[in-house]
Amino acid sequence: MSVPKKRRSTRMIELTRAFLESPNTLFSLTEWADTYGSAKSSLSEDVAMIKTTFETQGIGTVVTFAGAQGGVMYVPSMAFSQAHSLVVSLIQKVEDPSRILPGGYVYLTDLLGDPYVLRQIGRLVAALFPAHTFDVIMTVETKGIPLAYAASYALNRRVVIARRDSQITEGSLVTINYVSGSNRHIQTMSLSRRMVPEGARVLIIDDFLRGGGTLKGMSDLLKEFRATPIGAFVLMEAESEGVRLYDDHISLLRLNMLDDTHQTLKVEAGNVFSRWKAEADYDRL
Repeated sequence: MSVPKKRRSTRMIELTRAFLESPNTLFSLTEWADTYGSAKSSLSEDVAMIKTTFETQGIGTVVTFAGAQGGVMYVPSMAFSQAHSLVVSLIQKVEDPSRILPGGYVYLTDLLGDPYVLRQIGRLVAALFPAHTFDVIMTVETKGIPLAYAASYALNRRVVIARRDSQITEGSLVTINYVSGSNRHIQTMSLSRRMVPEGARVLIIDDFLRGGGTLKGMSDLLKEFRATPIGAFVLMEAESEGVRLYDDHISLLRLNMLDDTHQTLKVEAGNVFSRWKAEADYDRL
Protein backbone atom coordinates (compact mmCIF):
# COMPACT_ATOMS: atom_id res chain seq x y z
CA MET A 1 0.00 0.00 0.00
CA SER A 2 1.54 3.29 -1.10
CA VAL A 3 2.04 6.08 1.41
CA PRO A 4 0.16 9.33 0.59
CA LYS A 5 2.77 11.90 -0.34
CA LYS A 6 2.72 15.03 1.79
CA ARG A 7 3.40 18.54 0.58
CA ARG A 8 7.01 19.56 0.99
CA SER A 9 6.14 22.41 3.35
CA THR A 10 4.31 19.99 5.65
CA ARG A 11 7.16 17.50 5.48
CA MET A 12 9.77 20.11 6.38
CA ILE A 13 7.74 21.29 9.37
CA GLU A 14 7.47 17.72 10.61
CA LEU A 15 11.20 17.06 10.11
CA THR A 16 12.08 20.25 11.94
CA ARG A 17 9.79 19.28 14.80
CA ALA A 18 11.36 15.81 14.98
CA PHE A 19 14.83 17.34 15.22
CA LEU A 20 13.89 19.89 17.90
CA GLU A 21 11.95 17.40 20.02
CA SER A 22 14.69 14.74 19.86
CA PRO A 23 18.14 16.34 19.83
CA ASN A 24 21.17 14.06 19.51
CA THR A 25 18.95 11.31 18.10
CA LEU A 26 19.92 9.51 14.90
CA PHE A 27 17.13 9.50 12.31
CA SER A 28 17.23 7.14 9.33
CA LEU A 29 16.63 8.71 5.93
CA THR A 30 15.47 5.30 4.71
CA GLU A 31 12.74 5.19 7.35
CA TRP A 32 11.74 8.75 6.59
CA ALA A 33 11.56 7.90 2.88
CA ASP A 34 9.12 5.09 3.72
CA THR A 35 7.12 7.33 6.07
CA TYR A 36 6.75 10.23 3.65
CA GLY A 37 6.77 8.34 0.37
CA SER A 38 9.62 10.54 -0.83
CA ALA A 39 13.00 9.86 -2.37
CA LYS A 40 16.00 10.02 -0.05
CA SER A 41 17.51 12.65 -2.36
CA SER A 42 14.51 14.91 -1.73
CA LEU A 43 14.76 14.35 2.02
CA SER A 44 18.48 15.14 1.90
CA GLU A 45 17.64 18.47 0.27
CA ASP A 46 15.07 19.16 3.02
CA VAL A 47 17.61 18.35 5.72
CA ALA A 48 20.21 20.59 4.07
CA MET A 49 17.79 23.54 4.15
CA ILE A 50 16.88 22.86 7.78
CA LYS A 51 20.58 22.65 8.66
CA THR A 52 21.26 26.01 7.02
CA THR A 53 18.38 27.60 8.92
CA PHE A 54 19.52 26.13 12.26
CA GLU A 55 23.06 27.40 11.73
CA THR A 56 21.86 30.84 10.59
CA GLN A 57 19.65 31.13 13.68
CA GLY A 58 22.49 29.95 15.93
CA ILE A 59 20.57 27.04 17.44
CA GLY A 60 22.80 24.20 16.26
CA THR A 61 23.44 22.08 13.22
CA VAL A 62 22.46 18.81 11.56
CA VAL A 63 25.18 16.17 11.24
CA THR A 64 25.02 13.46 8.56
CA PHE A 65 26.43 9.99 9.17
CA ALA A 66 27.20 7.79 6.18
CA GLY A 67 26.85 4.03 5.92
CA ALA A 68 24.16 1.40 6.37
CA GLN A 69 23.57 2.45 9.98
CA GLY A 70 23.89 6.15 9.19
CA GLY A 71 21.36 8.91 9.24
CA VAL A 72 20.97 12.52 10.34
CA MET A 73 21.13 14.06 13.81
CA TYR A 74 20.30 17.49 15.21
CA VAL A 75 23.05 18.75 17.52
CA PRO A 76 21.88 21.77 19.54
CA SER A 77 24.12 24.71 20.31
CA MET A 78 24.08 28.46 20.88
CA ALA A 79 25.76 31.28 19.00
CA PHE A 80 28.36 33.25 20.95
CA SER A 81 26.32 36.45 20.52
CA GLN A 82 23.25 34.75 22.00
CA ALA A 83 25.27 33.46 24.95
CA HIS A 84 26.66 36.94 25.55
CA SER A 85 23.16 38.45 25.47
CA LEU A 86 21.95 35.84 27.96
CA VAL A 87 24.77 36.61 30.40
CA VAL A 88 24.24 40.38 30.14
CA SER A 89 20.51 39.92 30.76
CA LEU A 90 21.11 37.72 33.79
CA ILE A 91 23.64 40.15 35.27
CA GLN A 92 21.12 42.97 35.01
CA LYS A 93 18.52 40.87 36.83
CA VAL A 94 20.83 39.49 39.52
CA GLU A 95 22.42 42.84 40.46
CA ASP A 96 19.15 43.93 42.08
CA PRO A 97 20.05 44.64 45.77
CA SER A 98 16.77 43.08 46.91
CA ARG A 99 18.28 39.69 46.00
CA ILE A 100 20.90 39.87 48.77
CA LEU A 101 20.44 37.11 51.35
CA PRO A 102 22.13 36.68 54.76
CA GLY A 103 25.45 34.82 54.67
CA GLY A 104 26.68 36.25 51.40
CA TYR A 105 24.19 34.49 49.14
CA VAL A 106 21.97 35.75 46.34
CA TYR A 107 18.32 34.90 45.68
CA LEU A 108 18.12 33.01 42.38
CA THR A 109 15.04 30.85 42.84
CA ASP A 110 12.85 32.92 40.50
CA LEU A 111 15.38 32.49 37.68
CA LEU A 112 15.47 28.74 38.31
CA GLY A 113 11.71 28.70 37.76
CA ASP A 114 11.66 30.84 34.61
CA PRO A 115 11.09 28.56 31.58
CA TYR A 116 12.64 31.00 29.11
CA VAL A 117 15.81 31.42 31.19
CA LEU A 118 16.07 27.66 31.70
CA ARG A 119 15.68 26.95 27.96
CA GLN A 120 18.47 29.39 27.15
CA ILE A 121 20.76 27.98 29.83
CA GLY A 122 20.05 24.48 28.52
CA ARG A 123 21.14 25.52 25.04
CA LEU A 124 24.26 27.14 26.41
CA VAL A 125 25.20 23.97 28.30
CA ALA A 126 24.65 22.05 25.06
CA ALA A 127 27.14 24.34 23.31
CA LEU A 128 29.75 23.84 26.04
CA PHE A 129 29.32 20.11 26.61
CA PRO A 130 28.42 18.22 23.40
CA ALA A 131 26.27 15.19 24.15
CA HIS A 132 28.74 12.72 22.65
CA THR A 133 31.23 13.55 25.43
CA PHE A 134 29.10 12.21 28.30
CA ASP A 135 26.28 9.81 29.16
CA VAL A 136 24.49 11.17 32.24
CA ILE A 137 23.79 14.52 33.91
CA MET A 138 24.13 14.59 37.70
CA THR A 139 22.97 17.14 40.26
CA VAL A 140 22.12 17.23 43.95
CA GLU A 141 18.81 18.31 45.42
CA THR A 142 17.31 20.83 45.30
CA LYS A 143 18.17 24.00 43.37
CA GLY A 144 20.40 22.30 40.83
CA ILE A 145 17.49 20.17 39.62
CA PRO A 146 15.88 22.75 37.25
CA LEU A 147 19.28 23.46 35.65
CA ALA A 148 19.98 19.75 35.21
CA TYR A 149 16.66 19.15 33.49
CA ALA A 150 17.12 22.22 31.29
CA ALA A 151 20.37 20.67 30.05
CA SER A 152 18.69 17.27 29.83
CA TYR A 153 15.98 18.56 27.49
CA ALA A 154 18.51 20.37 25.31
CA LEU A 155 20.92 17.44 25.11
CA ASN A 156 18.57 14.44 25.41
CA ARG A 157 20.57 12.98 28.29
CA ARG A 158 19.25 11.34 31.46
CA VAL A 159 19.37 13.11 34.84
CA VAL A 160 20.37 11.49 38.14
CA ILE A 161 19.78 13.29 41.43
CA ALA A 162 21.86 12.78 44.54
CA ARG A 163 19.83 13.04 47.76
CA ARG A 164 20.90 14.58 51.03
CA ASP A 165 18.48 12.28 52.86
CA SER A 166 17.90 8.64 51.97
CA GLN A 167 14.57 7.76 50.36
CA ILE A 168 13.04 4.28 50.58
CA THR A 169 11.70 4.69 47.04
CA GLU A 170 15.28 4.94 45.71
CA GLY A 171 16.08 1.31 46.53
CA SER A 172 19.62 0.28 47.46
CA LEU A 173 21.82 3.36 47.94
CA VAL A 174 25.45 4.37 47.86
CA THR A 175 26.04 6.95 50.60
CA ILE A 176 29.08 9.08 51.36
CA ASN A 177 29.98 11.82 53.81
CA TYR A 178 31.47 14.99 52.40
CA VAL A 179 32.72 18.32 53.70
CA SER A 180 30.64 21.34 52.81
CA GLY A 181 32.98 23.83 51.22
CA SER A 182 31.20 26.91 52.61
CA ASN A 183 30.86 26.02 56.31
CA ARG A 184 33.13 22.93 56.54
CA HIS A 185 30.34 20.85 58.07
CA ILE A 186 30.11 17.12 57.42
CA GLN A 187 27.08 16.30 55.29
CA THR A 188 25.64 13.20 53.65
CA MET A 189 24.92 12.50 49.98
CA SER A 190 23.23 9.37 48.57
CA LEU A 191 22.54 7.98 45.11
CA SER A 192 20.62 4.89 44.04
CA ARG A 193 22.82 2.03 42.84
CA ARG A 194 20.57 1.73 39.78
CA MET A 195 21.08 5.27 38.54
CA VAL A 196 24.64 5.38 37.19
CA PRO A 197 26.06 2.52 35.09
CA GLU A 198 29.65 1.52 35.72
CA GLY A 199 32.06 3.43 33.52
CA ALA A 200 29.58 6.20 32.73
CA ARG A 201 30.82 9.67 31.80
CA VAL A 202 28.97 12.26 33.87
CA LEU A 203 28.35 16.00 33.57
CA ILE A 204 27.83 17.60 37.02
CA ILE A 205 25.50 20.59 37.34
CA ASP A 206 24.72 22.79 40.35
CA ASP A 207 23.34 26.24 41.01
CA PHE A 208 26.01 27.83 43.22
CA LEU A 209 29.72 27.30 43.87
CA ARG A 210 31.69 28.79 46.71
CA GLY A 211 33.93 26.34 48.54
CA GLY A 212 33.38 23.49 46.08
CA GLY A 213 32.38 20.93 48.70
CA THR A 214 29.16 19.88 46.97
CA LEU A 215 30.84 19.44 43.58
CA LYS A 216 33.64 17.45 45.18
CA GLY A 217 31.07 15.37 47.04
CA MET A 218 29.30 14.48 43.78
CA SER A 219 32.65 13.67 42.16
CA ASP A 220 33.63 11.42 45.06
CA LEU A 221 30.23 9.73 44.96
CA LEU A 222 30.72 8.93 41.27
CA LYS A 223 33.96 7.13 42.09
CA GLU A 224 31.86 4.58 44.00
CA PHE A 225 30.19 3.77 40.66
CA ARG A 226 33.50 3.74 38.77
CA ALA A 227 32.06 6.63 36.79
CA THR A 228 34.03 9.62 35.49
CA PRO A 229 33.03 13.29 35.82
CA ILE A 230 33.84 15.05 32.53
CA GLY A 231 33.23 18.56 33.88
CA ALA A 232 30.92 20.71 35.95
CA PHE A 233 28.61 23.63 35.19
CA VAL A 234 27.31 26.11 37.77
CA LEU A 235 24.97 29.04 37.37
CA MET A 236 26.98 31.28 39.73
CA GLU A 237 30.26 31.11 41.60
CA ALA A 238 31.59 33.29 44.41
CA GLU A 239 34.99 33.71 45.99
CA SER A 240 35.80 31.02 48.54
CA GLU A 241 36.90 32.14 51.99
CA GLY A 242 39.32 29.20 52.15
CA VAL A 243 40.81 26.65 49.80
CA ARG A 244 38.33 25.68 47.12
CA LEU A 245 37.79 21.93 47.15
CA TYR A 246 36.75 21.59 43.48
CA ASP A 247 37.76 23.95 40.72
CA ASP A 248 37.25 22.11 37.40
CA HIS A 249 34.09 23.93 36.41
CA ILE A 250 32.43 26.37 34.05
CA SER A 251 30.41 29.19 35.62
CA LEU A 252 27.86 31.38 33.89
CA LEU A 253 28.00 34.22 36.44
CA ARG A 254 30.46 35.31 39.12
CA LEU A 255 29.54 37.15 42.30
CA ASN A 256 32.39 39.64 42.47
CA MET A 257 31.30 41.66 45.50
CA LEU A 258 28.49 41.57 48.05
CA ASP A 259 28.12 44.11 50.87
CA ASP A 260 25.35 43.16 53.32
CA THR A 261 25.71 46.42 55.25
CA HIS A 262 25.26 48.76 52.28
CA GLN A 263 23.07 46.33 50.31
CA THR A 264 25.19 46.38 47.19
CA LEU A 265 26.48 43.60 44.96
CA LYS A 266 28.52 43.31 41.80
CA VAL A 267 28.02 40.46 39.33
CA GLU A 268 30.08 39.73 36.25
CA ALA A 269 30.39 37.00 33.66
CA GLY A 270 31.89 33.77 34.99
CA ASN A 271 34.61 31.87 33.20
CA VAL A 272 32.15 30.67 30.54
CA PHE A 273 33.59 32.72 27.69
CA SER A 274 37.16 31.74 28.39
CA ARG A 275 36.04 28.11 28.03
CA TRP A 276 33.71 28.68 25.09
CA LYS A 277 33.58 26.15 22.24
CA ALA A 278 32.21 27.74 19.11
CA GLU A 279 31.69 24.36 17.48
CA ALA A 280 31.53 20.81 18.86
CA ASP A 281 34.26 18.38 17.89
CA TYR A 282 32.56 15.52 16.06
CA ASP A 283 35.72 13.62 15.16
CA ARG A 284 35.09 11.10 17.93
CA LEU A 285 31.55 10.30 16.84
